[in-house]
Amino acid sequence: MVGIGQDITDRIAQEQEYTRLIDTANAPIFGVDSNGCVNIWNRKAADITQYTPSDVMGENLVGKFITKDYKEAVGSVLGKALQGVETANFEFPLITKSGRRVEILLNATPKFDQQGKIVGVVGIGQDITERIAQEQ
Repeated sequence: MVGIGQDITDRIAQEQEYTRLIDTANAPIFGVDSNGCVNIWNRKAADITQYTPSDVMGENLVGKFITKDYKEAVGSVLGKALQGVETANFEFPLITKSGRRVEILLNATPKFDQQGKIVGVVGIGQDITERIAQEQ
C-alpha cells in the first residue's frame, strides 16, 4: 500500500483570511455561482439590504433581488463576467427586505477556481443612494 498526502494547512489559512477580509470589508460584496445563485454575501451587503446571508444563500440574485426593469441588464453584466469580461461602475437598484430601493454602483469580475476555470462572479459595490438623491 502506498499513500500520498499533501499539507493544505497554508491554503486553508489563506481561504479563511480571504473570507474574513470579504466579510469585514466596508463595501457590499456578493458572489454568485455559474447559475447566478448567491454564494457570497458579506456583512455590508446584509446591512444595506437587510437580508442575512442565510436569507440569500442559494437564491438566484437576479430573479429574487433585482427590480424588473433591471433584470436583463444585471443578468447581462453577470453573463459577461462568466465569460471573462469585467464590468466597472455599473449602476443598478437592489430592493431591501423592507421594500426600499437602494442604488448600487457595481464592479463585477469573474471568480476562478484553482485550475483557472471561471466558476462564478464576485461583485464589489458601493451604496450610492444618497448621491443619486442629491443629484435629483
